[in-house]
Amino acid sequence: MLAAVAYPVAAVTGLGAKATAHAVEHKTNILRTALPAETSYLYAPDGKTILTMFYEEYRQYTKLSDMSPNIQQAIVAAEDNRFYQHQGVDPKGVARAFVANARSSGVSQGASTLTMQYVRMALRDSAQTPQEVQEAIQQTSLRKVKEMRMALDIEKELTKDQILERYLNSAYFGHRAYGIYAAAQIFFSKTPATLTPAEAATLAGLVKSPSEYDPLSSDQKEATGRRNYVLDKMTQLGYLSPDAAAVAKSEPIRTRPTTPANDCASITSTYNAWGFACDYVKNWWSAQPAFGENRLERMDKLRRGGYRIVLSLDPRVQAAAEKNVGAKDRVGSPFANGIVVAEPGTGRIKAMAVNRTYSLDVGENGSSSNPEADPKTKANYPNTVAPLLGGGTLPGYQAGSTFKMFPMLAALDAGMPLSTAFNSPHTYRSAVYDGWSPSNASGAMTGRQTMWSGFGKSVNTYFVQLEEKIGADRGVHLAEQLGLRWRTDVDKEQASPSKAKKWGAFTLGVSDATPLEMANAYAAIAADGRYCEPMPVNSITNRDGTPATYKTAGGIEREVAKPRCRQVVNADAARAATDAARCPTGDTPAKGTCGGWSTADSVRRTVGRPVAGKTGTTDSTRSAWFVGYTPELAAASFIADPDNPFNAVGDGQSQVPVNAVAQTLRDGLKGTPTRQFTPPSDAIVG
Repeated sequence: MLAAVAYPVAAVTGLGAKATAHAVEHKTNILRTALPAETSYLYAPDGKTILTMFYEEYRQYTKLSDMSPNIQQAIVAAEDNRFYQHQGVDPKGVARAFVANARSSGVSQGASTLTMQYVRMALRDSAQTPQEVQEAIQQTSLRKVKEMRMALDIEKELTKDQILERYLNSAYFGHRAYGIYAAAQIFFSKTPATLTPAEAATLAGLVKSPSEYDPLSSDQKEATGRRNYVLDKMTQLGYLSPDAAAVAKSEPIRTRPTTPANDCASITSTYNAWGFACDYVKNWWSAQPAFGENRLERMDKLRRGGYRIVLSLDPRVQAAAEKNVGAKDRVGSPFANGIVVAEPGTGRIKAMAVNRTYSLDVGENGSSSNPEADPKTKANYPNTVAPLLGGGTLPGYQAGSTFKMFPMLAALDAGMPLSTAFNSPHTYRSAVYDGWSPSNASGAMTGRQTMWSGFGKSVNTYFVQLEEKIGADRGVHLAEQLGLRWRTDVDKEQASPSKAKKWGAFTLGVSDATPLEMANAYAAIAADGRYCEPMPVNSITNRDGTPATYKTAGGIEREVAKPRCRQVVNADAARAATDAARCPTGDTPAKGTCGGWSTADSVRRTVGRPVAGKTGTTDSTRSAWFVGYTPELAAASFIADPDNPFNAVGDGQSQVPVNAVAQTLRDGLKGTPTRQFTPPSDAIVG
């Protein structure tokens, strides 16, 4: 009998330890630095306002000094009252458990110390495969022996306070509360530092069986009994006076439950419109190699890595965007009117707004009107979480004449001057593009045009001829360098190296694009030809407060949230393109003449400062666009029916994106100094 009782303890340093020594030593090394999964937080630009959280296990690591002594004492009383006497394994507890289990012919008692329990939790948290998870929790004698050995080793490495701190940050308390911070929040809406003896005893009692002793259940009988048991134990250990324990036991359990926000759909109604930017952060994150080798690994890092992420939106610009989009088309309209504002020189996203409510609840949305869609398909209004503004899998919307910027910029970068002129008839038959015969929108566009007047009036036949001179493939390639991606099968085929040279209609904007792409493409022109990748965050810090970093192909370590920019065209070409792009807005170019009229001549008056841009409409005005920019901001707005591309917005709504951009730039820049565009050199004017 004595030998049988002694065997589990002896096995730790005997045969069992020898058989598993290498594996145990390896896992113990992992446990020395193992950290449990921790919640990531998304903050507003002030770095203080929490917008939402991302987690699989709601947890915020808390130092022992920030925990009430009540919870420290309660957990010791509930789970391991000899915690401060043993060295990781309690021989008396092992013997007692063996005798009790032998008498009951089953498992009526365990012998796990707090240290052993911590080892088990840490092994689970650090597991990389389902098999490792199973090995960490399986009920076998060999697992128990390994656990004992690691507990002994851990106690040589860590102090009792360090073990207790790690334990309280790892334990599961039910209701997705992992760690004491989450438990205090979810059950009592308070911090661990303010837990009373009764509250601490209630939480400590949950670790043994979170469901059986759940204080949030309608019947608190079991929870109350378990709480009182823990209070009695605290009294026996001298942590609590008998009178204090009696007072605590006489009170009913008073919970104040909180449901922590999780993911973008949990953002409060105050910041509902910011949900689209939050969603873009997730899509952007999933494409960053810094956070893993694939999307699954990256999203796992987001939900377990304990990051602090600060959104890049500018509250003033965002408010202007929300106001000026919402005023154009109601939330319940089938036509989506959206806008994205980017910062030239950094790529930081300053605003994302669309006339939709960010919500997963599409029960009242009704069916899509697209004749090609499944009749059961829901429309995206008034509620949606679809990435209508870009950054997801949706192809976007035909962007019309806003694409004329790309062949013009390519021509300027190739050395052609702004004064390049072509006779532009109402209809032009192209020999280069196999007899394709595009026409202008108006007979008033007929005549000799330069880049200034051709861009200002949006003369199709001028830009087809310009495209013929430089090659359509150069415009396509430049658009790709400026961040555009081809998502439909038709666009991918036309943009392929074998077909791009013959893609004459490219300059007319027959391809799909997103406002996110277009805002950043035009922002590069405002930044003298320096393109910056879209950046939805101001900063990302690791759980230890250091900036999140990645290594470039050249081995240079850089912060993930720093702008990533490259020169795409020479600065003089970009300045020349801006000079021509002032013509559509009713602004005055620094060098040339716009030819008398323009397609959006109200923009300059509305913005009240130097501004450039371009309108765009598609056949039958199925969609309408405007992309405008100042030296400080670039904004792209569209209006279209995302559910049904056959549902034309009509000419009457073509001014909607024009006004949305102009008024957002005006309001977003109000009170800031007026900056001037840098004029192009005389050499590129011609």
